[in-house]
Amino acid sequence: MQRVETEIARLINECDYAEVNRLFSMLVGGKRLRAKLILKIASSHPDAPLLAAIVELIHAASLLHDDVIDEATLRRGVTSVNATDGSKTAVMLGDILYSKAFTELVSFDKDVARIIASSVTALSKGEMMDVKMADTFNSNENKYLDMLYLKTATLIEAAAEASAILASKDASSHALYGRNLGLSFQIIDDILDITSDTATLGKDAMNDYVEGKCTLPYIYLHEELNDEDKEKLVALHKQELSESDSSWIKDKMNKHKTIEKSFLLATKLSNEAMEAMSDDKELVSILQTMIKRSY
Repeated sequence: MQRVETEIARLINECDYAEVNRLFSMLVGGKRLRAKLILKIASSHPDAPLLAAIVELIHAASLLHDDVIDEATLRRGVTSVNATDGSKTAVMLGDILYSKAFTELVSFDKDVARIIASSVTALSKGEMMDVKMADTFNSNENKYLDMLYLKTATLIEAAAEASAILASKDASSHALYGRNLGLSFQIIDDILDITSDTATLGKDAMNDYVEGKCTLPYIYLHEELNDEDKEKLVALHKQELSESDSSWIKDKMNKHKTIEKSFLLATKLSNEAMEAMSDDKELVSILQTMIKRSY
């Protein structure tokens, strides 16, 4: 991973603006899941660290824009750039990271470049869908999963597929692996938003629902409730939740086992990805570790 961090630092320095360096240094690196996938799949290819760095810049840019859209003040437990330096600065930093990533991407084989670039279009479309869906309570599971695929899974899918092409490995099976990893990873994150505390999350617990996001546990809960309780759940959508409101939602979820149902879907997707990569113990291990995150 040090090779990736070195490439990221080089790309940021090449922007030739001290303010970009200052702002980028405020971003917490995170799990670097996409970079780790690329290094694992294309470990012997000399351009793998650069591709990993490009994808991480794209991911960072998407998070900067996401925080502005959500008016988030925390990212990974640290004050967000839009909170410290304003939304305009956060958007412009995101634009710089996107454009620098694309500048470097053109040096790759056209198929690799196309896959990564197309995933950014899909990611942006997913973000727009997410914003639109937050206007009203969404009870449609398929609609939610379609958005989740575009917003979260496509870049992970692209990272796996593109690195497989670099390494002359089977692109379609690696794409399936990346897609299902991305979906199951986000479903687990959605669960943790409900079950974890603020200190663990690095943001307010149950913040998704306050922002208008109807994740799977809420969708499954809506299916199970009687008409009166459905009305109450919908009425709490996009509202600041009191302690009693949060407790009511959690109690109903426990009663109807909607957390468990969501986890079962994440497990199903994860198992499909493990089957596709059954000959690669390290990629299987990544899935096993992800799915065992406490909820």
